[in-house]
Amino acid sequence: MKRVITAVILIPLVVVALFKAPLWLFTLLVFGVAALATNEYLGITKAQGFRPFSALSYLFLAVSFAVVYAFAVSLTRQPNEPITPAVSSALTIGFLWGVPAILFLSPLVFLAASMGRRPLSQVLPDAAVSYLLLPYIAFTLGMLVLLRSFACGALYILYVMLLVWCGDISAYYVGRALGKRKLAPEISPGKTWEGAMGSMLGAVVLGLVLFHFINPIADGLERIGLLTPPAHAQIYPPPAAPWVFPIPPVWLVVVFAAFVNAQAQLGDLVESAMKRGAGVKDSGTLLPGHGGVLDRIDALLFALPAGLIFYIVMNRYFSLELAR
Repeated sequence: MKRVITAVILIPLVVVALFKAPLWLFTLLVFGVAALATNEYLGITKAQGFRPFSALSYLFLAVSFAVVYAFAVSLTRQPNEPITPAVSSALTIGFLWGVPAILFLSPLVFLAASMGRRPLSQVLPDAAVSYLLLPYIAFTLGMLVLLRSFACGALYILYVMLLVWCGDISAYYVGRALGKRKLAPEISPGKTWEGAMGSMLGAVVLGLVLFHFINPIADGLERIGLLTPPAHAQIYPPPAAPWVFPIPPVWLVVVFAAFVNAQAQLGDLVESAMKRGAGVKDSGTLLPGHGGVLDRIDALLFALPAGLIFYIVMNRYFSLELAR
């Protein structure tokens, strides 16, 4: 019951924030989630005997989000906004240089800081687990901010989230009803191959439904005040005609849904492996019936990079230039 109540409360809040929050507020909310997940991740590493650099980890987390936000601002600039092309170009260059700088320089900072650790055998592992936080949490959740800044990015993120949630639910019920062959008994004894296949099938079916009905879905979201073209798409002024998105080919939707689902299941298994290695059941206790924040976003962390890759391929199907 706690699990259901928590989901009923959180999901509408997530959807409203996704569509209605200004980009700066949306970034702060995602950063808050990332900070909570970071705390749980650091707790897992400590439970395994590592001593991560907490202060440096949070610092690099904040810098990562600042860099991504700056680039997102340059993408969402409207013609009447007081940001000059020069500033927009500077923000873009800052992103293109900032992300590699964080990825390549942060491990050197962690290694230098770890030289004071004793015994010296902890130098490398403590630096490594601290650095892993950046690609695992900082840049994956940062992709939410980046995707949100794209044309119809909020709608696209919602579709990715729905695929992840549907896969999780399908795996649970199909696994309980038909599950016999263990998927990864040492990592997650409750998961089965039948559940994994049910998860992928559920995600593919939902993906086909979502894209087939994308126009009435967009209309419905606009009618209830969630999808507002001037705020969340690069069209100015907003189109007056009904939404007319082009429908992607079936094979592309199937590949998209299957790939996102596969990555989501992998993300779930990765976090289970970390928790089992640390000897903990849940990453935290913040969400009643769900465990910790990391327990709830583990699948999304792996699904978001897949989502970003496919947005590059599928962006024309989310372009309002074609929807007027």
